[in-house]
Amino acid sequence: MHKTIEICHGLQLSGVVLHKRYTSQGAKKGNIKLNLAHWLVCAGSEFQNKEALFLGQTPVAQYDQFARWASSGAAWLHSRGVGAGDRVAIYMSNKPDYLALFYAIWHLGGVAVPVNAKLHSKEVAWVFENAGVRLAFINERVKADLEQALGANPHTELCTLPKAGFGAMVSSFDPSGLMYRDSDDLAWLFYTSGTTGRPKGVEITHGMMQAMALSYFVDVDTVSDTDTALYAAPMSHGAGLYNLMHVLKGAAHVCPKSGSFDPQEIFSLGAHFGSVHMFAAPTMIKRLTHHAKVSGIRAEGLRTIVYGGGPMYLADIIEAVDVFGDIFVQIYGQGECPMAISALSREAIADRRHPGWKDRLASVGRAQSAVEVEIADPSGKPLPVGRIGEIIVRGAPVMKGYWKNPEATRKSIINGWLMTGDIGVIDKEGNITLKDRSKDLIISGGSNIYPREVEEVLLMQENISEVSVIGAPHPEWGEEVVAFIVPLGCEALDTAMLDKHCNDHIARFKCPKRYIFCNELPKNNYGKILKTALRDRV
Repeated sequence: MHKTIEICHGLQLSGVVLHKRYTSQGAKKGNIKLNLAHWLVCAGSEFQNKEALFLGQTPVAQYDQFARWASSGAAWLHSRGVGAGDRVAIYMSNKPDYLALFYAIWHLGGVAVPVNAKLHSKEVAWVFENAGVRLAFINERVKADLEQALGANPHTELCTLPKAGFGAMVSSFDPSGLMYRDSDDLAWLFYTSGTTGRPKGVEITHGMMQAMALSYFVDVDTVSDTDTALYAAPMSHGAGLYNLMHVLKGAAHVCPKSGSFDPQEIFSLGAHFGSVHMFAAPTMIKRLTHHAKVSGIRAEGLRTIVYGGGPMYLADIIEAVDVFGDIFVQIYGQGECPMAISALSREAIADRRHPGWKDRLASVGRAQSAVEVEIADPSGKPLPVGRIGEIIVRGAPVMKGYWKNPEATRKSIINGWLMTGDIGVIDKEGNITLKDRSKDLIISGGSNIYPREVEEVLLMQENISEVSVIGAPHPEWGEEVVAFIVPLGCEALDTAMLDKHCNDHIARFKCPKRYIFCNELPKNNYGKILKTALRDRV
């Protein structure tokens, strides 16, 4: 029988007060104790009757209900054999249940494995197997395909939510006690696209996410209980991470009823709720700006739009500020240091009186408070201001490592520094400007696509000799996937057949939008394909 001890105290940082309740269950002596679900427990007590979760404009749960769903959900998970440290996947589109699932998993001491809802069932099955997912919450429409992909002897139990939602499913279970976790225990296993054709699981801990959330208040934005968090981007990544500070401060949480990104719906929700925060990819901002200009909408109620996840072109952010005013904040992060490397404040973005305002606007801002950022040469030695090199970062938000991949971890974490692989420069004011993206990453509509993954799928075709995949500029999505293909022999390739082949193996958003057939690919003296030369052709 576990002895339970409750401790309530406040931790203050730059005006932010965090109240925590702890139990002795599952503790490791000598480590800092932390469970992110504490924040919902406290919010459920402080903001009991305040509406917390919405689907569109329709209220779904108050804060005390939200907290109860999490604690009863933890009991339900326990009844299914899930325990502390077990991985529980969420493979669904955005809905209020998503947040309740996060906190139920954490309440139990489990590890959330959010999976991009746009991924192909075969990709999802691989993630489940690699992570050792014990149970997964999924949409009914994907169940049959996923069961087929998992095979005859799946190790993952698939669970679809009833129409009435997660709260109804767990209502008969008594609330469970909060499981004590250490700050370096896993909370979130994030699978980033892999350059080798397989994704890597980034180990995100309770402590990492706490550091990210506290940095948000210092470096990005304030939050109060009168604010509303709007989840227009996938909750499986950045948008989902940003729930933490809004739960902590008792803000409302809204998922668009459409389940997709619709500018008109965003503007309507902004006008209805007021004081709305949202995370958006640069392409989403471009679409919002275009819609506002065409429709004449003033976009009332949008207080803060934090953008990141891809390149924001200078002309686009200038136009967005012209249309919406000083509501934008830029962040730079990676899955390996989620949302927490640097930030460019709304004041810096809006201030055109600064003598170098365009240069600053083209940057990703200064290092956030919880990290150190340096520019390093190939040997890892820091470079002086103004020199271009690799961006490296260390601090509390940096990952423990890659799940079951010590080799990749050793290459990425060197002497405590995360080697981002991104090339950049820091100016005398501390602003970081990205010069190039490593590993040939393609970012389309805010989603990461690695060419190697697409290339390997195409090379499964016997009538393809060589292939190289690049990103080409696209006016709406930022980039689109283009495949350069050298056919095997003289037989012409059927693009419809290639489309079907790709759609059978990878997510639709990763599939090439154009195919360019050629006799040979440009190469250097060592036989390496020159992708820079290919980019000049599109």
